[in-house]
Amino acid sequence: MIQNSEIFLVDSNSFMTPYRFYYAFDLVPAYWNAIKQHMKTGRIVVLDMVKEEIEKGKDELATWLSKVEDITVIPHVNAETILRYQEVIQYISTCGLYKATALHNWAQSGIADPWLIASAIANGYTLVTEEVGSGGLSKKNPNKAAKIPDVANHFGTKTINIYDMMRKLNIKIQ
Repeated sequence: MIQNSEIFLVDSNSFMTPYRFYYAFDLVPAYWNAIKQHMKTGRIVVLDMVKEEIEKGKDELATWLSKVEDITVIPHVNAETILRYQEVIQYISTCGLYKATALHNWAQSGIADPWLIASAIANGYTLVTEEVGSGGLSKKNPNKAAKIPDVANHFGTKTINIYDMMRKLNIKIQ
């Protein structure tokens, strides 16, 4: 992996949204080629749970991802990430900003969101997601859903969207 360079941990929605709405493989192959190149260099990494979620789609995106060689797949089960995961879940449970449904949703097995944040904290990654923060968290009116940017921000973990990642990696569609 590249030393002293920002590494981007990408949420499944940051693969699925471009695939479905902006950068179809047949119309904008340059985007996917650039993403693949940055995956090969280790600048873009994927959590094992995200890879599995995409592969369940059995679509062109799943096929593309399965063919990317030398991809860095980050395991969500390791000591440091598990510790950070516990902190994330504890925060959702005790901060007073979320209803019990938020904790219930994030604590289910197979839900990648808290693991993404935990892995980003544990490894110093920048988290790439198309999810947008709630923008008005309040203990007087707790949210029923936790959002990645809000929780990540509490832990000092940077979140950006795909366009910001493209700018940082100098990806231009020409």
